[in-house]
Amino acid sequence: MKKLILILCVFAFAKVNAQSSQDSTQVYKKRVLETTEVDFLTSYYSQDGDNAAVSGGLGTEELTDATGTIVVSIPLNDDDVLTIDAGVSAYTSASSSNVDPFDTDIADPFQASSGASSGDSWKSLAGVYSHSSDDRNDIWSAKVSVSSEYDYASFGVGGSYTKLFNEKNTEVSVNGNVFIDSWSAIYPTELRPFAEGGNGLNNSLFTRNTITGNTNYAPRFTEFADEGRNSYSLGFGFSQILHKNVQGSLALDFVQQQGLLSTPFQRVYFGDVADSFIDNFHLADAIEQLPDSRFKVAVGGRLNWYLNEMFTVRTFYRYYFDDWGINSHTASIEVPIKIADKFTVYPSYRFYNQTAADYFRPYEGALSTDEFYTSDYDLSEYVANQFGIGVSYTDIFAKAHIWKLGLKSIDLKFYQYDRDTNFSSSIITAGLKFVMD
Repeated sequence: MKKLILILCVFAFAKVNAQSSQDSTQVYKKRVLETTEVDFLTSYYSQDGDNAAVSGGLGTEELTDATGTIVVSIPLNDDDVLTIDAGVSAYTSASSSNVDPFDTDIADPFQASSGASSGDSWKSLAGVYSHSSDDRNDIWSAKVSVSSEYDYASFGVGGSYTKLFNEKNTEVSVNGNVFIDSWSAIYPTELRPFAEGGNGLNNSLFTRNTITGNTNYAPRFTEFADEGRNSYSLGFGFSQILHKNVQGSLALDFVQQQGLLSTPFQRVYFGDVADSFIDNFHLADAIEQLPDSRFKVAVGGRLNWYLNEMFTVRTFYRYYFDDWGINSHTASIEVPIKIADKFTVYPSYRFYNQTAADYFRPYEGALSTDEFYTSDYDLSEYVANQFGIGVSYTDIFAKAHIWKLGLKSIDLKFYQYDRDTNFSSSIITAGLKFVMD
């Protein structure tokens, strides 16, 4: 009897101990995010060129943009994280100012106008909720976003699922997004009098200015009946640790767009129509007309190689095509160089080329008999090169403090972009990451 009691006690103790161990594992498992993180991001962008789409492929593309963003990641518990991303962007544009080029002394496509379209601001707000399984091998996320500017608004929802296995050496993922967008269409000033119910050449724009060239100005213009645009994307990812120093990944993305894909204020000039001018500005023959659907496919891969404690090589390649006739190749390389315990330098290079869309026509290259046409050089054939340099400071212990925020990292980067259509741009970005005490 004593032996039986002893055996029962042993089993009871083992069961209690196992339950206690299990409870301990659940209570003390590693959190996905230990504490709240706050990122402050900012950038300054400038560009210039001679092929503005607003003025039909001829004119200044000068633009500057300043952006500020704050991203707050909040651990809700051991498994769940909520991320809030809010940003605002303000720009001034000599190019878009020429939606109405006639409020200056002399209208000219290479001079900025002072109209309302010369500047605007863009606001965005997004929230992402993510959940990780107890073993951290399954990750679900859901996202909702809104953004707006003067003539455009967007609402988006999305989600993703990631699965890790093979002792977390292999990762597969799938993600999807839906964006419901709407235009508040703004048209070139000289075309508005020719809309339904307009007074045509009797409008004050033409009575107070002298038309030269073809004085019988008669553009092709009808306002868009539908100002909505919907975009649907689906992406697949695969990542594999190939060696203790080498990691590779593949990605496949599909995008379907439907609705108003033309930009309402971008002019087009027909080569078979006599030219009409006010001052030095060529009056539009029509606005950009593009199909109301577009299907895009992109497939790419990354290979990251850790050479030693000082050097890492990151490479990327992507092939893209769509049913508008564009095919493109992107290749890039970045070589992070650890120059000190807390400092890393990031030199980089990116190459890009693409074929022209089926509907692209240069200035005066379209014909009045064409169904679709655009003089937007973003849809032209071109080759582009981008050089970059960056530097980062990282302190995982976040010893430096501002109020209750510990500074974890600082990132500064500069990129210079040039393409062979006489277009260039540069951007400088800065980011600060803090952790809450």
